Amino acid sequence: MAVHDKLPIHRTGVQLLNLAVSVQEQMPRSLKRIVGEKIIQHCMDLLELMALANASQSETRAAYLEQVLTKQRAVTVMLRVVFDRKHLSPKLWAESIELLGSIGRQAGGWLKNVKNRAPAA
Repeated sequence: MAVHDKLPIHRTGVQLLNLAVSVQEQMPRSLKRIVGEKIIQHCMDLLELMALANASQSETRAAYLEQVLTKQRAVTVMLRVVFDRKHLSPKLWAESIELLGSIGRQAGGWLKNVKNRAPAA
């Protein structure tokens, strides 16, 4: 088991959190507190869930990874709404989609690996 902050998925999550802070800075005040803070909180939750998944065993790990994927989808939707309302630059939108896609692929692969290693009942 690697230290969680050395995992590629964790490094990608930190990049996403930094991007989320930049996104919040671009939002009008009315959205900052409602959507911006929620996006940042979900990104922090992603990092916490990644660390918990790394520190846990198969069944619990799978549950944490499923939560990572759920949070990842929620962040994607929220960022999409912000982008559609023209409060997010195309550059940051493209960056966010790349990071979110990477997190989704890494978490999905990790989850698949965990499920394949689970003993047959």
